[in-house]
Amino acid sequence: MKRRIPSLIALECFEQVMKTGQVTRAAEALNLTQSAVSRQIGNLEEFVRQSLFRRERKRLVPTEAGKQYAAAVAPLLAGLENETLKLITWGADDRVLTLGLLPTFGSRWLIPKLGDFTAAYPDIQLNIVTGLTPDDFKAANADVAVQYGDGNWPGMTSHKVVSEEIIAVVAPALMKGKEDANINDYDRLLMTTRPTAWTEWLEGTGLADSGARGGAQFENFTMMIEAARSGLGVAVLPLMYVADDLATGRLIAPFGGPVKSRNAYYLAYTEGRGSLKKVKTFTDWLLGEASR
Repeated sequence: MKRRIPSLIALECFEQVMKTGQVTRAAEALNLTQSAVSRQIGNLEEFVRQSLFRRERKRLVPTEAGKQYAAAVAPLLAGLENETLKLITWGADDRVLTLGLLPTFGSRWLIPKLGDFTAAYPDIQLNIVTGLTPDDFKAANADVAVQYGDGNWPGMTSHKVVSEEIIAVVAPALMKGKEDANINDYDRLLMTTRPTAWTEWLEGTGLADSGARGGAQFENFTMMIEAARSGLGVAVLPLMYVADDLATGRLIAPFGGPVKSRNAYYLAYTEGRGSLKKVKTFTDWLLGEASR
């Protein structure tokens, strides 16, 4: 019996429009014409007999049905892609290392060092995936992943890579005309995956918390750093991510110095993968880099 599922290209167009909210940007991402994307969205809506978007000016706003369908379809497409990549590299599993990275840690700390690894071990091909939680890396079937926490994850072996210090920073322009540096006078930028960051820093510096109002919330540090640079408020950020900004004066830290975080960055992998040569090789290399 033929399966009652829409075409893959229709689902890909749907996923991209959900991400971007615009047919134009979805078409660019998929290397298709705008009319082709619009046609595929129309075909999908006809197939499921539901309106998945409301047309508002130049944007497509998802309906409730569209939102629910996207939440169900996205992991299925990701899983299909992952299994296909595994099939493409069938027989070369010992040569392909899937490495899970936190986006900002990857871009600012680890990825600049990976050239040395690929030069030293040209027989190991890196497949880099990003995520924010251990579940993200599990879904991506990562061999190893750099995770932030206390190093205790059930069923996993972890090695401490680097400790972290956090510091409260602000754009110099936001301080102009202010004679003092009372942190409670400013909006606090918040990180959804670091709900205790402000408490940790305030306790570490001994500053009183007057319950200043929270500002915008972010899912990753890269966006949060840009928000701080733009003067949206004060952000508590890892010192390693803003060291260059502090050195150049793009950001300042007038409220107090850095405080050591309770947690750190760890390289983690499931206990069953610890015996793989590629995992051992990468672990030894990364811990060697960290020790320097």
